[in-house]
Amino acid sequence: MPFIKLLILDVDGVLTGGELPYDAGGNSFKSFHVQDGGAVRLWQNSGGLVAVISGRLSPAVEARARELGIEHVAQGVTDKQPAYETFLQRAGVTDPETSVVGDDFLDIPLMRRCGYSIAVANALPLVKRSARYVTRRRGGQGAIAEAVERLMRLNGTWSDAVRKWTSNPR
Repeated sequence: MPFIKLLILDVDGVLTGGELPYDAGGNSFKSFHVQDGGAVRLWQNSGGLVAVISGRLSPAVEARARELGIEHVAQGVTDKQPAYETFLQRAGVTDPETSVVGDDFLDIPLMRRCGYSIAVANALPLVKRSARYVTRRRGGQGAIAEAVERLMRLNGTWSDAVRKWTSNPR
């Protein structure tokens, strides 16, 4: 398997639990898992790149991406392939060097193209069948932390990264 350099994440159902809560004023909000954020940082500190592609628009996603230092964010896209291609080009990576984590129909075309596809535990059955790995944890409940560990173990970077992180966290 090629070394994975770019991790592309869906949002609703992957970084979040998939719920779309609204307040009385019609404003939506999202909840993110702290372990996923820590894993994204660990991935980045080990030289990995992260991008987010979401079918919906949300200021919360922009804020979370900014907080985690994720520069490549595309929101409100129903066809995710153009954003995928743009991110690969910007990162200077190829399909085999990319991993996509998804849960819904819109993620399948990217999962079929990338080098290592991952579905979260709460993904649709067809998405799970399109994945090389299915997490035990659900989206919004640490699935990204599990996916990052899996990728870093496959890349052979997990042990060194954890040792460095736990002795000198950034």
